[in-house]
Amino acid sequence: MKHEDIWRAIDTLAAENGLSASGLAKRSGLDSTTFNPSKRIMPDGRARWPSTESVAKVLDATGASLESFSALVSGARALASGGARSISRRVPLIGFAQAGGEGYFDDGGYPVGGSWDEVSLPEIADPNAYALEISGDSMEPVFRDGDQVIVSPSAPIRRGDRVVVRTGNGQVMAKQLARRSARRVDLKSLNPEHPDFSFDLSEVTWMHRIVWASQ
Repeated sequence: MKHEDIWRAIDTLAAENGLSASGLAKRSGLDSTTFNPSKRIMPDGRARWPSTESVAKVLDATGASLESFSALVSGARALASGGARSISRRVPLIGFAQAGGEGYFDDGGYPVGGSWDEVSLPEIADPNAYALEISGDSMEPVFRDGDQVIVSPSAPIRRGDRVVVRTGNGQVMAKQLARRSARRVDLKSLNPEHPDFSFDLSEVTWMHRIVWASQ
């Protein structure tokens, strides 16, 4: 068992529940910075392990079993069937490469047209929810190439949330919301090898929150 395996499992649990690492910490009754990247390394450069108390609180907050968590630590990329939320309906699905094209979204960012596939959706109330298939490695290690994320146009968005953004020039990207002001939106790539982005608010056509991942 490696240090990064434990943290990857925690990140995956956060993604399964539509949360950032800080959001998962807060839901678990921990300080919001508990799972921040800076807290995963000690001042002397050695890897820091999450405490057993922190892991226990995460499992309690997410409803995941110890067996499911152990499977994630061992390399599973999603909770086993029954460890995640129950399936209730199906939603439209396209890939990120298609999402930047015309004819897939209306002006409000809602899916339109008949060229979408379908994917099973967990219990989410938003009737306009849709799914996208991740392409590339800018969201690793949380989301990997080929993973599917479920996006809710109506879900409230806060700093630290993972979001899908479409710009005025048709570019669609999955990032983490670092900051949003009255004039600008700052987006962070979870993979440090990829650049962060900052847009004037007028350059953003829409921004929707990622609420679940089927990995």
